[in-house]
Amino acid sequence: MIGFLSILSPIEDILTWALEGLHTKLGLTWAWAIVALTISVRMLLVPLTVRQIHSMQRMQEHLPEMKAIQKRFKNDKRKQNEELMKFYKENQINPASSCLPIIPQIPIFFALYFVLRDFDDEIYPLYPESSLSWLGFVPDITANITSDWSGYVLLAVYVASQVASTWFMPTQNRSQRVIFLILPFVFAFFILDPPGGTVFPVGLLIYWMTTNLWTVGQGIVTRGLRQKAMPEPVKRSSRTPPKSEETDGGTPAEATETPSAPKQAGQPRKVKRKKKRGARR
Repeated sequence: MIGFLSILSPIEDILTWALEGLHTKLGLTWAWAIVALTISVRMLLVPLTVRQIHSMQRMQEHLPEMKAIQKRFKNDKRKQNEELMKFYKENQINPASSCLPIIPQIPIFFALYFVLRDFDDEIYPLYPESSLSWLGFVPDITANITSDWSGYVLLAVYVASQVASTWFMPTQNRSQRVIFLILPFVFAFFILDPPGGTVFPVGLLIYWMTTNLWTVGQGIVTRGLRQKAMPEPVKRSSRTPPKSEETDGGTPAEATETPSAPKQAGQPRKVKRKKKRGARR
């Protein structure tokens, strides 16, 4: 725990410097500075997101082969995992890629928690004339979420945005998707009944709502680009002959032309004989 807090200390300094810069240089309120900071963080994570999307696309392309491996070694889980890991490595697939953009945000979230927790004592005295309200109905972004009715509204919006962002996550793992759907409800229950009098500032919800809305917008854009990139299925007309089917032995059957008129049963075939040319005298 001490090691984790030592990692958070420089991140807290960077966040404090960034928030003060957005407030003093751009004239943003503290709440909008948090929104701008969140967007900046997500922009820095775009390369990880692109890598995540490409990895999930490769996983989707090789999904039949992965299912075949699972079926082949269904009675030997150890061998199944070994073969899947080998398959992932050969095809450059990262099964944990759906978590890549989330992992870097975890220390940022905790660091922002400590920054907002000590905001009244360390930052706000330097800017006593600044406003801590947001959108006219949130009186204080450093106050506890449950201290005002606006906090409950933001908590409901957070849960809805988290559920919406989960649907746009490019993951084929159903268990991962279920976990991400359950997490916001667990987090909301934890906020409403915190252990040991823990205070959760409203600013944390502003950060998390903003990143969820970014995920939703990003998912809509990437899905649209993915559909445009997919080739359209070839429409087969009635004149187009069907593809040759495989026989029981696994070899393709020869394609036969459909005669214009059916031959009558019992009708002898006419065999064309080549005329022998007589030798020249």
